[in-house]
Amino acid sequence: MSPRNHEVPDELLSRLLANYKKLEDLIGENGLLKQPAKLLVEKALDAEMTEHVGHDKHEPVANPAGNTRNGRSRKTLKGEFGELPIEIPRDRHGSFEPKLIPKHQTRWSGFDDKILSLYARGMTVREIQAHLEEMYGTEVSPSLISSVTDAVIDEVKAWQGRPLDPVDPIVYLDCIHVKVR
Repeated sequence: MSPRNHEVPDELLSRLLANYKKLEDLIGENGLLKQPAKLLVEKALDAEMTEHVGHDKHEPVANPAGNTRNGRSRKTLKGEFGELPIEIPRDRHGSFEPKLIPKHQTRWSGFDDKILSLYARGMTVREIQAHLEEMYGTEVSPSLISSVTDAVIDEVKAWQGRPLDPVDPIVYLDCIHVKVR
């Protein structure tokens, strides 16, 4: 048997899981899986800010406009993992537009797809709200769910009213398995 090759050393995994007692410690509100996601998102946003202003933290201003970092603002992202509080860097001129998480975005991509999937299965807005809260620990307002479903309602109605093909081929397969000596 060949040895396992991990990108993350086993020693690091052991240290990370040292305080693991129950499943909630791993995937819960302040669980181990949320912490790296938060750190990675914030590190990527810092890299975007560095590119925007043209210099790293605590370095001399390198742009002619004199634009520098100006603290952070808090935002809570909602997604498959539940709610993730992050801090987004700001600049003095207010011209920083993050690419990873654009301004006014509070949901990860894919979250809307989950809402639409549940809606397509015939669930009501309140049932979708209860399901998202139960599965992901995310409180989503009924108005948000309605706005997501209303955004695609025209496409749904067009799909429902499309002309059907004159012939839909159907193949039935039947099988019998007999043991023969």
